[in-house]
Amino acid sequence: MYLAPRATLQPVSRLPEPTLAQLRLFVAVADAGSFSGAADSLGLSQSTLSEGVRALEKILGQPLLLRGRGGVSLTPAGQAAVGHARDAMIAVQDLQLAANPAQTLAGKLVVATYRSLGQQLLAPALALLAQAHAGLQVRILDASSDGHGGADLVRRGEADLALIEQPSEAGVRFEPLLHDPYRVVLPATDPLASVPLTWEALRRRPLLLPMPSGHQNDTRLLAFLRAYHALSDQITEVAEDDVILSMVRYGMGVTIFPELGLGNLSPSLISLPLPVPFERVVGLTLRPGRSRLPHIAALTEAIRQVTKER
Repeated sequence: MYLAPRATLQPVSRLPEPTLAQLRLFVAVADAGSFSGAADSLGLSQSTLSEGVRALEKILGQPLLLRGRGGVSLTPAGQAAVGHARDAMIAVQDLQLAANPAQTLAGKLVVATYRSLGQQLLAPALALLAQAHAGLQVRILDASSDGHGGADLVRRGEADLALIEQPSEAGVRFEPLLHDPYRVVLPATDPLASVPLTWEALRRRPLLLPMPSGHQNDTRLLAFLRAYHALSDQITEVAEDDVILSMVRYGMGVTIFPELGLGNLSPSLISLPLPVPFERVVGLTLRPGRSRLPHIAALTEAIRQVTKER
């Protein structure tokens, strides 16, 4: 019997792999929009930063950034890669957090929310959290600062979780907690306060609304009013909620707020339900796979407890 000689297996040459440091440099430049801004944020020289990004581009075989006089922008390859780079950085961070629960519960937690939800839900939840984990430091971000209602802050890893309205974007996990109805606010002495509110009566009043913050409920409310032909021809946008309520108190118009946003309403004001209910869904938003991290699990449980007691 003839046996063919056994083939000799040749070692497979392994391609170089990106390092976490290179990914961090790339993400920093993408976020800052310039090498100088990224260098300042990281405390590095621009030359060190440029070398790290060039090394990553060489490994991937694609340019990731377009360099110009006005700063840098992502190439198509960079746009495809930046999310994965961010995911890798967060995964390494989560590995450290999961492996050291005691240290994690004495570390830092970043939460994004709106003022109304922060006052009504987050503050009492943080009080419960402090009783169980006094060493945990909490930083609170304005959820409207990203133009997407807080979802992008979570997606980019800038916030560990967000207590916000239900986002429309993919890439984050949302756990609904409660339904928050919108209510019409007007002076307690207004004749509308003593009769059933109609769409026609609402349409005839000047409407005071918060400045658009970029998330979907800004447009949802307007579309809802428009569908019932109840959108006033006189709409004034105001940056501060307190100023809006003060303007309503002085008879300059009516406003429509979520119930949680009203807090302790002044006795000079009254809130009425809309002729047809309209509501927002409020809940917890976080990246998939992070719900079991010790600090996130502790806060989410505290928030669930507060919402159950409402």
